[in-house]
Amino acid sequence: MPTDNRRNQGPESSTPYLLYVNCKEKEYTDYVADIVSKDGTRKDGRKWDEQRRIYMKTGIISQAKGSAYIEQGNTKVVCSVFDPRETPRKSEYSVNGELYCEFKYAPFSCKVRRGHQSDAEEKEYSLILRRALEPAVCRHEFPNFQVDVYALVLENDGSGLPAAITCAGLALADASVPMYDLVTATSLGIHGDLKFIDPCVEETSLCNTSPREGNKNHGIITVAYSPMHQQICEFVQYGMMNMDCITSSISLLTKACENIHPLSQQCLVKSVTKALMKKKKTEARLDMSSDRIGC
Repeated sequence: MPTDNRRNQGPESSTPYLLYVNCKEKEYTDYVADIVSKDGTRKDGRKWDEQRRIYMKTGIISQAKGSAYIEQGNTKVVCSVFDPRETPRKSEYSVNGELYCEFKYAPFSCKVRRGHQSDAEEKEYSLILRRALEPAVCRHEFPNFQVDVYALVLENDGSGLPAAITCAGLALADASVPMYDLVTATSLGIHGDLKFIDPCVEETSLCNTSPREGNKNHGIITVAYSPMHQQICEFVQYGMMNMDCITSSISLLTKACENIHPLSQQCLVKSVTKALMKKKKTEARLDMSSDRIGC
């Protein structure tokens, strides 16, 4: 496999020493007990339907037309959006514009080092990111043009994909791309009778395994939602679940997305207010300088 000599990367087969700190293999019951306590709270003290604290900010990358940064617990994602450009390698005229989305894990973001080239999981997440954003963007406003969206996970502690979708929607709005609504997303982990809103890495690993007894439902559901139109933009499900489990999970996910939506709006309003104040100060400074020249 060809390597990129311009970057100093570690060996492809290397693993961090943290994986070998606790070498004793736990029993299944002990593993579940470490994640969910007897009183129903999770390892970080949250309830099963409680999300992690979210921090958002726009205008992070000065070279991009629009950018956003989100912290969802220990999961950190930065997104950048660039000016529309003519769609490459396309001879026919297109009425609607296109979105080019790229989802990438930083090499240092996961416990096992990621390579520089995109793997199958990142390519799949890039496609999901594009499908989640397309219903919210007024693509007819820039026909035959393409908007580039890049999402980079700086630290992965679970739910990196929904965090990237929320961050990308905020970055598109910061780039003044015409949109119908801000898209928000969240995930739900299911392991038997246990359900985890906004699961972390350990909870995601548990939900990807089948329960030993009882209810065999397990997996991860990710939903991208437009609260203003009450429309699901994208639905992704991994694992094995019956229809009743999926139906009850959708209502939980849409409610969680509606709780994130006001945070995105407040962050965008704060960014616009700050830009207007900066513009007023610049205009006042120019007026003062012109008055001095006139005198």
